Amino acid sequence: MTRFLVIVLLAANVISGIGVVQARHQHRQLFVELTRLVDERDELNIDFGRLQLEQATWAEAHRVDQVARARLGMKFPEAGEIVVVQP
Repeated sequence: MTRFLVIVLLAANVISGIGVVQARHQHRQLFVELTRLVDERDELNIDFGRLQLEQATWAEAHRVDQVARARLGMKFPEAGEIVVVQP
């Protein structure tokens, strides 16, 4: 009987050890993935900040006015070209 009990306890110990090794391996893999994702998030945040700055630059009133005059040929109307429409 004691021999059987020793074999069962030895098998349980080996299975438990394999489970611990498997859990630690999975933990390491998940930690590496987490680190990669955190780095990717940081890069995306940097890109987002750059894009916000670029958008603010392109949307400045002076820039819009400059493009409207150069590309579209727009200009402020002269006093004689203004027509007021009465309802």
